[in-house]
Amino acid sequence: MKLTWLGHSGFRMEIEKAVILIDPWITGNPMFPAARRAEALAGATHILLTHGHGDHSADTLAIAKELNIPVVGIYDTVAWWQETEGVEGIGFNKGGTVDLGGAHVTMVPASHSSSLSGPQGPVYAGTESGYMIAGEGHVVYVSGDTTIMADMEWMAEYHRPDIGILCAGGHFTMDMKAAAWAARKYFNFRTVIPCHYRTFPLLEQNAAALKAGLPKAEVIELEVMEPILL
Repeated sequence: MKLTWLGHSGFRMEIEKAVILIDPWITGNPMFPAARRAEALAGATHILLTHGHGDHSADTLAIAKELNIPVVGIYDTVAWWQETEGVEGIGFNKGGTVDLGGAHVTMVPASHSSSLSGPQGPVYAGTESGYMIAGEGHVVYVSGDTTIMADMEWMAEYHRPDIGILCAGGHFTMDMKAAAWAARKYFNFRTVIPCHYRTFPLLEQNAAALKAGLPKAEVIELEVMEPILL
């Protein structure tokens, strides 16, 4: 499995026969080098969306139309975009599992909020979610934007993820200290990758507290557009 950080909460995951773009916010993302857009999107087969906020969803429709690939995510938003925007979509809901090129993706709870920007204010965008992505001998927990929640206990016991991609920037989500606590309390990760940080001064700028709180796990601070093999 190859994983590439696109900055903020965006990732390119090459797993089984799928190339999944997770929350690919590229346009206006201060961390992403605009000249490498084509490289980031090359060969993508699906877009996996955790929720509607612009720092996760803003490029979704443009990429889906440009590459003619489906948007995968909460039924409400995906079905609406299928009807109004003419994009391909795979809409499902929490507890459901879809097969994306041999990778099995299960939607799980998150605790945050979800909306799209509309001309008269926020527009309903279903509910926020996380994902368990199983393939190539791994189960990857993509937390989406969330705080610590008791649901993490059953999610860890049932899905047994060995890799955690955790929001950890604070202010809008759990911070590095809280993410470390959740990982220790509920999960048994071999590898932890922080995201939703460094993008703006308001967010945490490094993963020192996460590393200090998880001495038994490998905490990897990715660099944008520098892929790693897992």
